[in-house]
Amino acid sequence: MYYIFMLIKEFIEDIRQQKIRAFLTMFAITWGTLAVILLMAFGEGISFRMKESFLNAGDSIIRIYGGQTTLKYQGLPIGRRVNLVKHDAEILQESIPEVSVAVPSYGTHVRLRYGDQIVSTFMEGVQPEFEFLRRFYPAAGGRFLNSRDIQEKKRVVFLGSIITRELLGNEDPIGKTIEINGLPFKIVGVMPKKMQTSMNNGPDDRRAIIPFSTFEAIFGWRHIRMITAKPRTNDESKRAEFEIRRVMSKKYKFDPKDERALSIWNFVEFQKIQDKVFLGINIFLGVIGTMSLAIAGVGVANIMAVVAKERTHEIGIKRAVGAKKSHILFQFIFESLLIAFTGGLAGILVSVGVVKLIWSIPIQPGPMEFLGRPIISAAVMTVSVSVLAFIGLFAGLFPAKKAANVDPIEALRYE
Repeated sequence: MYYIFMLIKEFIEDIRQQKIRAFLTMFAITWGTLAVILLMAFGEGISFRMKESFLNAGDSIIRIYGGQTTLKYQGLPIGRRVNLVKHDAEILQESIPEVSVAVPSYGTHVRLRYGDQIVSTFMEGVQPEFEFLRRFYPAAGGRFLNSRDIQEKKRVVFLGSIITRELLGNEDPIGKTIEINGLPFKIVGVMPKKMQTSMNNGPDDRRAIIPFSTFEAIFGWRHIRMITAKPRTNDESKRAEFEIRRVMSKKYKFDPKDERALSIWNFVEFQKIQDKVFLGINIFLGVIGTMSLAIAGVGVANIMAVVAKERTHEIGIKRAVGAKKSHILFQFIFESLLIAFTGGLAGILVSVGVVKLIWSIPIQPGPMEFLGRPIISAAVMTVSVSVLAFIGLFAGLFPAKKAANVDPIEALRYE
């Protein structure tokens, strides 16, 4: 411990003697650290927001739509329509172990009216499971559809935030009655605004949701719009997709390889691709920042080389009285690491301050929803500290080796 204290004392003395040089070197380290952390923090923030906005359209689900055959199968012609029915969801859930949930849904464009306000939107008839499958979480004071709504075919509706504001303005929507295609529906819940990068027939913020059974009773449709399935685990999504196509091809008599006979959108597999893309972007940003920090490392190496030259006589004395090469080596590497981590700590503190400042600025919908929320994660900090350690070690290693290999007699003669 005393030895470490003495090394720190010597380091401080060197800093005092070379104030400008030390300041510029540490500033370069601080700036490089700031570049690494902020670039990776912005990359991490964009990645997280994109992932969340994608999951808001469907949380690890598989969407299944009917289609049209394009391959001949068992003597049957091409061009046959494959129209799904609600019972197909039960078949998938019961016959495929990899599928934990499978629910049918309807969908159509409707007109909503409240007083003099009239808006058109896309309405879905769904099961209660949609609340977590599609992240239709209600705002405080409301609720999503429940099993009783389904059983009693209630005329209740769950609305997105934007369409609620278009219809009711600033009024409290819960309990209010609106008309959907001329029929009265009671609002039971409203979904808070959510980011969404994947959608069909408009964003969920403009969607109207009613019970599956109520939709069925009003329109009397035989065929459903789609089936939403959730794999038991994300690792089983590919297998689940394969089994879905196999089971449905057996029922509807089409070639399992005919991808247009059954349109399947596997959110899980798409998300895996997206994760790889953003991992590559984060690595790229990290490399750019690391290059800035590496330039600062050259400055650390230069200052340590100058220090080694200035201490030649001192090193000769230490070697003459019995100091080992390892002691000299450790001293210079320790000082190099101290410079790197002192500048790095300043860079980390400034980065945290910048990120907190950015988070304090209100953001508007648009690009800033993604750019304006950088995240300093554990991975970002680990990379930054690792790079600092690497630069501090190698910036001091070569000057340290040179100092440790100095001949004691020649060093004593050095002026």
